[in-house]
This record gives sequence, structure tokens and C-alpha cells, in this order.
Amino acid sequence: MSKPIYKIMFFNNDEVYEVYAKQFVESDMFGFIEIEGFLFGERTSLVIDPTEEQLALEFKGVQKTYIPAHAIIRIDQVDKKGVAKISEAKGGSNVSRLPFTADHRTDKLLVIHHVWSVNG
Repeated sequence: MSKPIYKIMFFNNDEVYEVYAKQFVESDMFGFIEIEGFLFGERTSLVIDPTEEQLALEFKGVQKTYIPAHAIIRIDQVDKKGVAKISEAKGGSNVSRLPFTADHRTDKLLVIHHVWSVNG
């Protein structure tokens, strides 16, 4: 039996990253998902999707990466690896993220928490 492959989609700035990996776990760092074993296509002279090449360069040499749990859109176990890609985060989807912003003055991530209530 072959080892599982996971398609992981997450927000990074105003883009959606779709990557394939061998493993993911809930990190010991509270609120983070740990991803390791990135899978990218074979390098050839013909570039079909330049964003996969961009992702391969961005994660070159990375053993593990830690993604904030609130940035994760979905994680799927798939039969085979697809093409990793970066796409624009568009509105109008039935999936939305928690609002957050980076405070560039202090390089800290600020998470805006919402309190939801149900009137009943």
C-alpha cells in the first residue's frame, strides 16, 4: 500500500496556496499545523505552471513549515499528487477566512476575534 498524499490549501497574504505533502500534524505550537515532505513535480525544460516552480523555490530546503490553523482552508487525502499552485483569493466563495492582519511596525500577527451569537 502506498503512503498517503495530502493536498493542503491555505491562505498566504491575499493568495491561496495549494501544496501536496506526505504528512501533516497538529503542531506542538498552539494553533499551528505542521506540514512536511512537500511534493513538487519533476523539473523539466517545459514549464506548465510557473506557480508550481515558484512554490518549489519558496519551499526549497524547508524540512517543515508551520501554518496558522486559521489560515487552513482544507486538507484532503488524495490518490495522487497534482500540480501545486498559487491562486488569487477571490470573494464570493462559500469558504471564508477569519480576518487577520499583519502589523508591519512590529512584525506581529494580529488576529481579530469575533464573538458569534445565535438569537433564539
